[in-house]
Amino acid sequence: MGKQYEIPVGAQHISLLEPLHFRFTTENEKIVKTDANVFYVHRGIEQACCSKFKFRQVSFVVGRVCGLCSISHTTAYSQVAEKLLKIEIPRRAKYLRMLVIELDRIHSHLLCLSHVAENSGFEALFMKTMQYREFSMELLEAVCGNRIQYDFSIVGGVTRDLKPEVADMILKRLDHFMPQLEELIGIYKNNWTLSLKNKGVGRISKEDAMRLNVVGPFARAAGLAVDVRNETEDLLPWKEVGYEMITDTAGDVHARNMVRLREIEVSIRIIRNVIAGLPESDLVTETKAFPEGEATVRLEAPRGELFYYAKGNKTQVLERLKIKAPTFSNVAGMVHAFTNNEYASAPAIIASYDPCLSCTAR
Repeated sequence: MGKQYEIPVGAQHISLLEPLHFRFTTENEKIVKTDANVFYVHRGIEQACCSKFKFRQVSFVVGRVCGLCSISHTTAYSQVAEKLLKIEIPRRAKYLRMLVIELDRIHSHLLCLSHVAENSGFEALFMKTMQYREFSMELLEAVCGNRIQYDFSIVGGVTRDLKPEVADMILKRLDHFMPQLEELIGIYKNNWTLSLKNKGVGRISKEDAMRLNVVGPFARAAGLAVDVRNETEDLLPWKEVGYEMITDTAGDVHARNMVRLREIEVSIRIIRNVIAGLPESDLVTETKAFPEGEATVRLEAPRGELFYYAKGNKTQVLERLKIKAPTFSNVAGMVHAFTNNEYASAPAIIASYDPCLSCTAR
């Protein structure tokens, strides 16, 4: 056995986008053990939602849990509140929620892919991916009014309708983006600097993904067919608008890149179908009821399953709100994925895992 060294990484480090802390035990450049600390951020959002804000205001508060997947948090909370109120939202509102969720998925996946490129040493591809990602930010602003923290989903429906000129702009911008996406797929699939050297890196098997409760693209890249959109037709009619689950079997950094790129193609198809089949109805279901009882909701955020639990007591303020973000579910899988990899590969593995401590620390 060679000499072992302990190498700390984080909570502030050039390869980290979030305040994670790792302690890698290495032997001859191989990582043989990893300890992770994800508890560097304490924000008190759950407590604030149960003490400082009325239940209708909470959708705006949880939208600040994370700027990147704000729409996932506001939609998940709105759905769990609607369960407590026992109301059904208008069909048009459901379609508009799906539209914005998928625009956000494109935006989030491209950001993750760009950071994998950057952490793999491919700075030019990082810049190119970020450049191509800008169109999704502009479309989200056109639909929601904000580039981030989209106060779009509210209890009972959505805040804004889709204007015909905005719908036309979305379709035209998607058409313009398709050749760019094909270019990115070719680079991420075939370029040695990025993907080919990352084949086999950060691998997690299907069995380990299942054992460690991995979710999102991290799980699907390992062959574990889990996606909340495949299981929650009662809340949003995903299969009506062309949802398709994307999986791989390699479970490595390269496979996670390819799953995200192919999921962008599915998101584009869903967006086009939503616009083509957008039903006519109101945008909000009005009610004077107060939340009562307990309810849970699962929603497929860009990083995986987002879980919301809420308890109401027929007052304006919730008794309890609990949020479990996909990053929290994936911590054990990420730690496992480092084992027996070169220490130099750690930055690419971290980026491909796509952690969000802002979501995890409520």
